[in-house]
Amino acid sequence: MRLIVGLGNPGREYAWTRHNLGSQVAAHLSALWGIPLNRHSHGALWGQGRVGSEGVILAQPTTYMNLSGQAVSRLMSYFKLTPEDLVIIHDDLDVPPWRLKLTERGGPGGHRGILDIMATLNTEEFLRVKLGIGRPPPGLPTEKYVLSHFPAEDAENVAQLIERAAQAVVMLLGEGLAAAQTRFHGEPADSRE
Repeated sequence: MRLIVGLGNPGREYAWTRHNLGSQVAAHLSALWGIPLNRHSHGALWGQGRVGSEGVILAQPTTYMNLSGQAVSRLMSYFKLTPEDLVIIHDDLDVPPWRLKLTERGGPGGHRGILDIMATLNTEEFLRVKLGIGRPPPGLPTEKYVLSHFPAEDAENVAQLIERAAQAVVMLLGEGLAAAQTRFHGEPADSRE
């Protein structure tokens, strides 16, 4: 069984922000897989189903970003999962805008949600689907940048990034990390067929 968690902040005011991309991918996967996020417990909205032969728990923490580890650890404990079963989907400042990067370990890169998950689980060994948002322009503090809304002209890029990230998760489950990295790393146009 896999636990797939899309990180974000709760509340409508954060819905279209850079920091909520992971949560948006989870919502997209919910629709794609027909797994409604209709259970509210363990600090998350979540649903359970099957994707091919794989059992899946899909979740959006209802805690704020810097407390994401609470929901992740509670769900893992409830379903008796290990870090090897975990896939975290999140925004990343160090990945160029509209690009994807899939990794199986590494530091938090300044991401407070990832930092909290690592501290709570006491490991950095879990799969991550990183959604590139790039660095803020000079003079704009990082915290303001990640909590700012995407401009309207970025709507198509955001939608394509969410769709590609969802496809990457599907491939990750079905074919493994190496196959997903080969297909989805690089320029977005490289992965379209």
